[in-house]
Amino acid sequence: MGKASRTKVDVNRREKIAAQRQAARRAEQRKRILLATGSIIVVAAVVLTFVIIKLNGKPAGSTSAQGLSNGPVGTALASVVHDVTTVPVSTSDAVGDGGGAVTAKPTSIKGTALTANGKPEMLYIGAEYCPYCGAERWAMIVALSRFGTFTGLSTVHSAVANGAGNAEPDPDTPTWTFLHATYSGPYLTFTPVEEFTNIPDASNGEYTLLQTPTAAQQAIVTKYAGAQGSIPFIDFGNKYMIEGASYDAGVLGQGKLSWATIASDLHNANSPVAKAVLGVANYITAAICEMTGNQPASACTPTVKSLQSQI
Repeated sequence: MGKASRTKVDVNRREKIAAQRQAARRAEQRKRILLATGSIIVVAAVVLTFVIIKLNGKPAGSTSAQGLSNGPVGTALASVVHDVTTVPVSTSDAVGDGGGAVTAKPTSIKGTALTANGKPEMLYIGAEYCPYCGAERWAMIVALSRFGTFTGLSTVHSAVANGAGNAEPDPDTPTWTFLHATYSGPYLTFTPVEEFTNIPDASNGEYTLLQTPTAAQQAIVTKYAGAQGSIPFIDFGNKYMIEGASYDAGVLGQGKLSWATIASDLHNANSPVAKAVLGVANYITAAICEMTGNQPASACTPTVKSLQSQI
């Protein structure tokens, strides 16, 4: 879109996203300082948190104690997962580039091919508390479901406030966690890392530790995003990367929309949710298709391949 045709709404939206990214970078900086300290208090807090979770039979990342909206379970969860992982190609193609809802696209990077299990690897680094990660997961699940199959997906919320009581942007965003999920498919390997829960930790002012990137994974983040890079971070086989928000997480309702509503909206190409989520999913798909040699054709449609020239 040329500068002359940008509207005031577009400018306001980009200013909001810029503010969100700045907030995410501040949170990420605090997070990396926490990791560097190796505090014994943090370790003790993490152990205590998991003991409590185990005793109460709640999954890691549960925020029910904060009074946030509860996600679907049982058949309701299965129905939502089905809706998110089976968005018709015709609907995604109708959305195309999102019509302005996508605020950031994958960017090109160069490096030795990133592979795992003999296939191109898509590496994701994020956290359960992060609303930008929460928004990105919806698009990632839609896109990756075109190339393979998820099992074990479960719902989670982005955080409302950290352990110091500081409010988070786009609080209570309905989303997913990859913590216990597995992904399989013939075209690529998907490796997710959820670094922190959405459970505030008063002992350090942030969130409880969940998963730690390997040295090799952290080296990738540092190489392409810097020592204080933002989350979510996604590496597409060392061909493309995403860092930070790809669309306005506020479109997901900040806790005012249910998972079922969002999943249903994905099947309506004219909904704000579909334009944002499917628009980003199409760009993610375009990056993955570059990794897989545009296979399979069912995922790498002409509409998707037309986006490859934009990333």
